[in-house]
Amino acid sequence: MSSRSRIGLHLLTLLGLGATAASAYVHYRLVRDPSFISFCDVNATVNCTTAYLSAYGSLLGIPVALLGVCWFAGIWLLQIGASVARVPQPDHVPGYLFALSVPALALALYLAYAAFFVLHAACVLCIVTYVAIVGIFILSGMTTRFSMTTLPARLTRDLRSLTTSPVALVAALLFLTGAASALAFFPRDGAREGSETPAAAAAAQAAAGAPISAAEQEQIQKYLTEAPRQMIPVDQPAPVVVVKFNDYQCPPCRQTFDLYKPLKAKWEKEAPGQVKWVTKDFPLETECNGAIKGNVHQIACEAAAAVRMARQNGKADDMESWIFANQSSLTLAGLKQAAQTVGGVANFDQQYPTILTDVRGDTALGGLLGVGQTPTFYLNGVKLPVLQPEFLNAAIAFELKRTSK
Repeated sequence: MSSRSRIGLHLLTLLGLGATAASAYVHYRLVRDPSFISFCDVNATVNCTTAYLSAYGSLLGIPVALLGVCWFAGIWLLQIGASVARVPQPDHVPGYLFALSVPALALALYLAYAAFFVLHAACVLCIVTYVAIVGIFILSGMTTRFSMTTLPARLTRDLRSLTTSPVALVAALLFLTGAASALAFFPRDGAREGSETPAAAAAAQAAAGAPISAAEQEQIQKYLTEAPRQMIPVDQPAPVVVVKFNDYQCPPCRQTFDLYKPLKAKWEKEAPGQVKWVTKDFPLETECNGAIKGNVHQIACEAAAAVRMARQNGKADDMESWIFANQSSLTLAGLKQAAQTVGGVANFDQQYPTILTDVRGDTALGGLLGVGQTPTFYLNGVKLPVLQPEFLNAAIAFELKRTSK
C-alpha cells in the first residue's frame, strides 16, 4: 500500500471518528438534558435530534453513534498497530478494512434511507460519517492486493503475532475494555412504556422546588415583565396557563412531557386549579399543518387526532402517555390499535376527517403566533424556551404572585 493511500485511510478514519464522537456527544446531551439544542439542528429538515432520538438512532438499545465511535476507533487502532508494532502485517490492513467496511456500509445505507425517506431529515454529522465509510470502503478495496479468500489465514497469523507483542496486546485489551464500558454505561433514552427516563428522574427532584440564585430569579422576573404577551385562547382560563405547541412524534416533546410531569403534580397539589397546562397540536406534517413546508413526521396528525378522540372517552392522558412511551416504534397500525385498546376509540377512521379539522385549528393558531418548531411553550402568553424545571417553577410562582395582585 502506498504512503498516499495509507494517509488517505488515516484521514478518512479520523474524519469518521470525529463525526461519530460529536454525534455520540449530542445524543448523550439529548438524553440527559431535554432543553439541549444541538448545533446541527438548523431547521426541521436539517436536524440531528430527529435522527438520534428516532427508532433508527439506536440498535438493540445502543446508540448508533456510539457503535460508530467503536468501529472507527477499532479500525484506526488496526492502522496504528500495523505502523508501530507491525501487528497486523501492514499489507493485510486494507483487506481487513475492506471486510469491516462492508457491514458498516450496509448499515450506513440503511440509515441514510431511513433518514431521507422515512424521517425526511438530514443529519449533517451522519452524512459526514457516511462519506467516511464510503471512502474507506472504496480506498481499502482498491489497495487490497490479495484474494479475500486468504483473509482468514492471514487473520490467524496476525492473531498469533498479537499474543507475542506485549504493546499490541495491551492496546487491544484497553480498546476492548473501553468499548465495552462505553456501550454498557452510555445512558439510554428509555422511550419504553413503564421506564423512567433520566429527564423524568431529574424532574422528580426539580419538582420539589430546587432553589435558584437571586440573580436567576431576577432575570426570570425581568423577562416575564418586559416580554410581549400573546392572546392564546383556552377552554378553561386560569391565573396561570402554560401552553405547549406539541407534536407527538417530536422527541423533545416527549422529553418535556416527562420533564414537567412532576412539576404539574406539584402545582396541582399546592395551588389546585390555579395553574393550567394546555396542549395545542402542531404536528410537523402538512396534512394538518399549513404553517410548515415539508413533512418531518409521517403520522403526527393521526397521533394528535387519536388523543383528541380518546379525550371524548376521558382517556386522553392514557393515550398521550402511550404514544410518547412508544414514540420511537410508532406505526399507523399500532396507533389505531392503541386508540381502540387504550383510548376506547371504536371508529378511528370515521372520526378522523372531522377531528382533523380541530387539529388544523390549533396549527393555524400556531402559524399566526409564529410557532416554527416543537415544543414551543407560552406562559400566560409569554413565549418561553424549554426551561429546566426549577426555572419554570420559579416563573410559574412569579406569575401566580403577579396575577393575584
